[in-house]
Amino acid sequence: MIRFLIFLLVLAGFTFGLTWVMDRPGAISLTWQGYHIETSILIGIVAVLVLAIVIGLVWTLFRFIFRIPSLLSFASQVRRRNKGLSALSRGMIAAGAGDARTAQRSADEALRHLPSEPLALLLQAQAAQLGGNREAASQAFTKMLDKPETRLLGLRGLHIEAKRRGDDIVAHDLAREAHLLAPVPWAGQAVLEHKTARGDWQGALATVDANIAARSLDRRTATRQRAVLQTAIAQEKTTSDPDTALQLARDALKAAPDLVPAAVVAGRLLARRGDLRKASRVVEAAWVRQPHPELAQVYLDMRPGDSTADRLARAKVLSRLKPDDIESRLTLARAALDTRDFTLARATLRPLIEGEARPTARTCLLMAQLEETEQGATGPVREWLARASRAPRDKAWVCEGAVSDTWAPVSPVNGQIDAFHWRTPNEQLSAHGVDWEPAPIPPPAAPETAIMAPPPEETLQLISAPAPPAPAFASLVPTNKAMGEIAVPPRKISTPVIFPRPNAPDDPGMNEPESKPSFGFLNRD
Repeated sequence: MIRFLIFLLVLAGFTFGLTWVMDRPGAISLTWQGYHIETSILIGIVAVLVLAIVIGLVWTLFRFIFRIPSLLSFASQVRRRNKGLSALSRGMIAAGAGDARTAQRSADEALRHLPSEPLALLLQAQAAQLGGNREAASQAFTKMLDKPETRLLGLRGLHIEAKRRGDDIVAHDLAREAHLLAPVPWAGQAVLEHKTARGDWQGALATVDANIAARSLDRRTATRQRAVLQTAIAQEKTTSDPDTALQLARDALKAAPDLVPAAVVAGRLLARRGDLRKASRVVEAAWVRQPHPELAQVYLDMRPGDSTADRLARAKVLSRLKPDDIESRLTLARAALDTRDFTLARATLRPLIEGEARPTARTCLLMAQLEETEQGATGPVREWLARASRAPRDKAWVCEGAVSDTWAPVSPVNGQIDAFHWRTPNEQLSAHGVDWEPAPIPPPAAPETAIMAPPPEETLQLISAPAPPAPAFASLVPTNKAMGEIAVPPRKISTPVIFPRPNAPDDPGMNEPESKPSFGFLNRD
């Protein structure tokens, strides 16, 4: 609409000018080189316009003639650019498909036609990485550092190559430079992992705060990471600076109420200060979210001088908070066993061992201690010890598929924060390709030391497979020191282990001395 109005205005102006000239007649007289030309004003104006058009056409023709070389050069550049872009497309597709040879040829062609194109350098680096040429990849990433638009990309590529070489110092320097250049998530995470790997929790906490300020990390993840790092600092300052440790543990619990190690630190420090009411509230709140043996130990040992009856009363409080949880039952049963309330201990453990329930190793060990303490019968004790060796594993701290008896703020494998989770380890066969055939029954031992076994057809045999390789960090067997159990590390057994059927509770067994064997290692007192 606006264009149409402008056209009408121009047309009206031209019409007005033409009418104005026609209303004012006149003549133009020109004498040059013996020629005399005389005409009207209107024709003279038209002649001038025609002459201007002719001159413009002639000038355009001359310009075209003189610009032919540059036009030919421009056409050649366009063809080269098109070839380079086509090579880039082929190379990217080949790199994505894993065709290293085609990707390398396309990268060379793209660099030949587009030497200053950043994508050509990227394709060259990707092709070199795909072909396993680390030196060529590093050279391509180094060239990217010379251009501002590709500097960050070059830093990341060199960082990745340094990590592959195992050069952590160079990788950290490159990540720190990239983190200062732009708040990209990978650089912040790399700097964070470097600090946590060296136990620099204060520096790691400052890095998390910087990532939050740069908005390179979502709020939920950053809050969890802050809580984990604050807990790590609190654990280190428990003895040297308990006030600071308590404040850090409380802050961690506010950010992550289900963080058990923070609740353990806060509960112990509050109990040490004599503030038993606050300590109880902290432990009880954490117990509702995640029952844990360390929480039970802090809660029961809050006052060191308490009697076993007082400890049993506190165990009943925890049991009422989570009545159906296995940790609640194990805590209450152990406290009842310490007070020699065998009826309560058996009633508490009964749902864990009856019917189709599969008692865990800790449950079996606790039942063995109960049988030995209450009746002193060796038959049931041997039975429960045998079942403990084959029982499902209890919950433990699991990180990267490995099991640890202690919590750590970061994974020792890849430096990831909050990698330890309290859960039941996966039950897997420890050997593959093993012929699971019945092993021959070993000859009986000497009469003076052996316990006579049942006939061969009634013998239970457990053929052990080779133990799996140990993970990268120590203490892989879950031990529940808070509950008093004994953790037996896995070992490779070269001969079959035979578990004879237990004798009746009132049968002392054959070839046994008059005094009954003691299993005092199961007692806590």
